[in-house]
Formats: sequence, C-alpha cells, structure tokens
Amino acid sequence: MPGKKAPFYKVIFRNVFRRVENMIFLLKEKLVERHFLYFSSIMVAITCALAVILLKSFAHNIFLYANKINTFLKLPYINSILPIAGILLTVFVIKNFLNGNLEKGSSRILYAVAKKGGILPKKQMYAQIITSSLTVGLGGSAGLESPITITGAAFGSNFAQKYHLSQKDRLLLLACGVAAGISAAFNAPIAGVLFAIEVVLTDVSISAFIPIMISAATGAIISTAILSNDVILSFSNVKEFNYRNTPYYILLGILAGFVSLYHTKLFQKTEKYFANFKNKGYRRALIGSFILAIMIFFFPTLFGEGYESIKTLSESNPGILMDNTWLEKFNKNEVVLLGFVGVTMLLKALATGITLGSGGNGGNFAPSLFVGSYLGFLLSKSINLLNFTHPLPVTNFTIVGMAGILSGLFHAPLTAIFLIGEITGGYDLMIPLMIVSSISFAVSKQFEKHSMDVKHLADKGEVFTSDKDNNILQSIDTSILIETDYKTILETDSPEKIIEIFSSNSQRIIPVLNNDNELVGLIEFEKVRPHLFKPFGLKFFTLKELISQPKELIFLGEKTVNSIRKFEISHCETLIVLNKGKYYGCLSKINILVSYRTKLKELIIE
Repeated sequence: MPGKKAPFYKVIFRNVFRRVENMIFLLKEKLVERHFLYFSSIMVAITCALAVILLKSFAHNIFLYANKINTFLKLPYINSILPIAGILLTVFVIKNFLNGNLEKGSSRILYAVAKKGGILPKKQMYAQIITSSLTVGLGGSAGLESPITITGAAFGSNFAQKYHLSQKDRLLLLACGVAAGISAAFNAPIAGVLFAIEVVLTDVSISAFIPIMISAATGAIISTAILSNDVILSFSNVKEFNYRNTPYYILLGILAGFVSLYHTKLFQKTEKYFANFKNKGYRRALIGSFILAIMIFFFPTLFGEGYESIKTLSESNPGILMDNTWLEKFNKNEVVLLGFVGVTMLLKALATGITLGSGGNGGNFAPSLFVGSYLGFLLSKSINLLNFTHPLPVTNFTIVGMAGILSGLFHAPLTAIFLIGEITGGYDLMIPLMIVSSISFAVSKQFEKHSMDVKHLADKGEVFTSDKDNNILQSIDTSILIETDYKTILETDSPEKIIEIFSSNSQRIIPVLNNDNELVGLIEFEKVRPHLFKPFGLKFFTLKELISQPKELIFLGEKTVNSIRKFEISHCETLIVLNKGKYYGCLSKINILVSYRTKLKELIIE
C-alpha cells in the first residue's frame, strides 16, 4: 500500500527550506570564515528577534484583553482565571509533546557553555517559546527574557552545528543569540552585548565583540520596526540628576541589595517546596496556580510580566494601579497606595516561585525590574510624604530601582546600568544608575557569592564563574586522564620486582596492593634509588620496609579543582586514584596541565 502523501503546504515548505540550506552551504564555501560568521550572526539575530516579537505581542494583547473584561466586571476575575489555564496548559504541553522534561532558566545556557561545548538541544528552539507564551502570556507571574535568551542561544548553537562550525564559533553564535534576544526585548543593543559578555561568556577578545554587536543591532532594528512602543518597556519623563539626591540613591542601593537577597531566598524556598511535591503533574500545577490566582485577585499587578504597572508607577497618577480592585475606593489615598505597593513588592518573589515551581515556564529578569521599580517608588514616595527634605523625583527613583535589583539578583551591574540607560532614551541617570547598581551588587555579593540563576549549578561546579582558572579546571574530565595501565605489585611480592618495574618504564611510583585490590601503600623511586645501584641492591630489604604511605589520594569522580589542590599540598607529580575503596589507577599533574592548555585555547573566543 503506497504511503500517504504529505500535505501540499508541507512539501512546499520543505523544498523552500532545503533550498535556503543549500544556499547557505554555498555561501559558506565562497566566503572566508570571518565573513560567514558575520552572516551567521545576522541570521541568528533575525530568528531570535521574530521569536521575541511573537512572545511580546501575545503577552501584551492578552493583558489588554484581560483589562478590558476586568473593567466591565469591576474586579480582576479574568486576571485570576487565565494563570490557572496557562500553567495547566504548560504542564500539558511538557508532558505530551516535550517528553515530560523542559530545562528552565538561563543557567542552562551557562551549563551548555561550561560542560557541553555550547551544544543545546534542538527542542529548545521552540519549546521555550511555546511554554513561556502559555505561562507568562496567560498571566503567570514571571518574565519572558529567560526563555528568550535560551531560545536565542539554541538558535545560535544549532545554526553552528548545522553548518559544521568550530566550537569557538558555536559559543560565539550562542552568545549572539542571547545578545539579540535581550536587545530585541528592550530595544537595548548595548545591554544585549554586555549581558552576553558579562553573564554568558567568560573570556573573549575584542574581535569577538563584532559578531555580538551585529546580532544585537539586528535584533534591535527588527524589534523597533515591528513592535509598537506600547509593547516595549520605555520611559520618556525622566528628570535631570540632582547631586543633592545622592544620599538617597546610596540608601536605595543598600536597600536594593538586601531586597535582592530576600527575593532570592524566598523564590528558591518556594520553588524547592513545589519541587518536593509527591505528585508533580496536574495536581501540583492546579494547587500552585490556584494559590497564584488568589494572590493576583487581591494584587492584580502580579499578573504577567508587570511592565505595564512599572510604567504606571513612573507616571503622575500611580493610584490607577488599584482600579478594578478591592482597594479601588482608596486609589487617591497615598498611604494605602504605599501599603499596596510594598506588599506587592514583597509578594512578587513568592508569586514567581509559585509560577515556576508549580510547572510554569519563565524567568526572573522581568520580576527583578518589577521589584526594583516598586522599591524605588516606595522609598522616594515615603520620603516625600514625610516631608523632611526637598521633594525627590519619584519617576527617577522608580526607574533607577530597577537597575539595583537587576544588578543584585543577576550580579550583572554593567547590564543593569546600560539597560535602564537605553530604555530611558538617554544617559541623564547614568550617575545614579552607577551608584545604585554598584552598591546593590556589592551588598548582594557580600552575602551571596553567586547570582540566583546559577547558584545551584555553581555550588556543584557545573557552570563558569568569574574565576577563569577555576572555569577551565571545571571543564576538564579527569576520568579520561587517569592511567589505568600502571605497573603494580602485591604486598607478597619480592623486592626484586621493584627493580624490574623501574628499569622497564618511566614510572616514578609503584602502587602496592593486597589480594583484594586494596591499596596498601606505594614504592617511591626517589626513596629506593640509593639502594638500586648498590652491589646487593634490595636483596636484604623486605617489601614492608620500602613501602611509603601516600600523602594524598584522589577519588574517582572528584572535582578537578580538588585534585589540583591535592597536588599542591602533597608536592607530588603523580597521585593514586581509588574507586569505592579499591585501586583504580594513577593521575599525573602533567596530564591535567596539558589538558588545561588545550582547553584554554578552545575557550578564548577570537
């Protein structure tokens, strides 16, 4: 029986796709390597920008739709119902179309860079778009930026794999995708470049900036051309910096650092709580989304990314945030407004943790901006109400606060400074942005070594950090460097066998084992050498007299960093490796250093 023919549109699409692929392969043959890399960065940026446009437009239109109905109903019923549907649909898609597994969070990008040579699975090119649009687009209290960056990174990684580019180029295109994603989402190309350099890559040359800048610029151009100003977060009513407000910006930076720590701890505890659920399917999603729905009903600004409420706070009438809520009759009361803003700010971490922990997909980038704006508004408005100093520019503090929390959560002060600078349309706030971001980063770093997205992986040594030597050592798999063919002797052997082994190969040590393959000790060449050249050699020695105990031992699967530390402590060139208490082989320090030099060349992106 003849096979069923594919639909006509599929045939057309397949043929067009193949022709495009062939053209790109032909282009690769004709262009020099560097020029093809520039072309690749543009292609990655285009696909990433289109993904951003799709996600942002969907989320924005859903928000407008919900607000229209809520205005009619006078209470945020739709805001509460949609997140339940969104999280349940996300779980349904993951279970039925993604094999029950979806790697969430921007930490997966760093893991791919550190452990997999920049290789990301193909499904990440579409899985993040689908699931995050359902979760965040339908009101889940999270951000789209993390899924966007993973999608962009997957585009770059798989493009490089498709056209057989080197590991260096693959890592570079991965970073290009990340830069294009951030750039397109905020129309902030400089922030996109800095985020890729500051967060994703650990070591780049100046020449590597060019493809990343091309991607960021391309993403920003496409996003600006298609997306309306209402969709992209932007501000226009910024006031000039007044040096007399410097003490209050310092205070904002300190508070931002501690609020970042609070957000991190509460989010991680909430996510961990839901991760321990016995039933991790629809029951967990239903319970989590129901709790979230109740929170959104009383605090509707927790709905979705929250960018619209950020804009509202920065305007002259922030009281409209309480329209169509149980507090609507108090929307002219500034004290009630401050209470509403403060509680919402504190609840955001909980809401985001519930959204992601119960099965939804999203990130903490947008929540960090949300919390930061609310903190800046709360501080400046409170000081103004107390009336003990000159009036503070509430808009400026609302905007600068975003940089403070972003810097504190992600440990990316440069990204925070330039992102907010770009979305405000100028650099009038550059000084307060630098003050708040740097102080917040310093406070957060003092109490938490790693950013919230990578902490769990950094603790396990699975992602890169600012310590470049440590990064490279983490990427070395010592298990393949262990020499398992070392000559050994049994504790019952005669000393003459020592002479035989040392004279026939270059070993500097001989492991001594018992009949159960357990380590008894070792014979060191330097200690027995004086006796080897005497007339009677080792004839009058017992093996027990010649055995030394190892200064340090390495265990199979041990981190390379720990192994290097043991080499330094023991001052040995070779150490014995054990596996479950049994002798396994020997590891040479020289082999690790050779591997280190090889990895160093691979990781420096030019």
